[in-house]
Amino acid sequence: MTQKEFLDIINPAKDKMFRLARRLLTSKEAAEDATQEVILKLWNRREKIRNYANVEAYTMTVTKNYCLDQLKLKYNNNLRIVHQNYDSGLVSVHRETEIKDELSWVEKIIRQLPEQQQMVFQLRDVEQYEFEEISEIMDMNQTAIRVALSRARKKIRESLTKKHEYGIRRS
Repeated sequence: MTQKEFLDIINPAKDKMFRLARRLLTSKEAAEDATQEVILKLWNRREKIRNYANVEAYTMTVTKNYCLDQLKLKYNNNLRIVHQNYDSGLVSVHRETEIKDELSWVEKIIRQLPEQQQMVFQLRDVEQYEFEEISEIMDMNQTAIRVALSRARKKIRESLTKKHEYGIRRS
């Protein structure tokens, strides 16, 4: 396989690999490093890539495993999540501050979820993967994925509702 053929296969998944690494490693720099390392690993296995029916799912699985290995090795335990995914000049400063605060709360809530729920939430609600693809990436059956996703969404919803209702007296 030539370098161009390899890049044609890998480039469509590169952004998703980065976002998954960013979610797991919580640092832009660590995620960039992880993405590069995974691409290098994939390059070394380039002849095997053609054997996979869903190359994107394979790249995401390799990314997930690499990032989890990095976390286990504690290379990234002093990093923080800082999301600034929303950037629009059309929003007032007040509204922009509210949005950032809300994203910050959602990130805190997501960090409190079990790792499996975090991963399923990231892959389904952020990356928009289908359940079949998540099943392949996570090596889980689809029912377990749906349950984990439902529990993650419920926890996020309950925590946000509790935050928003804080100090409001109900009659």
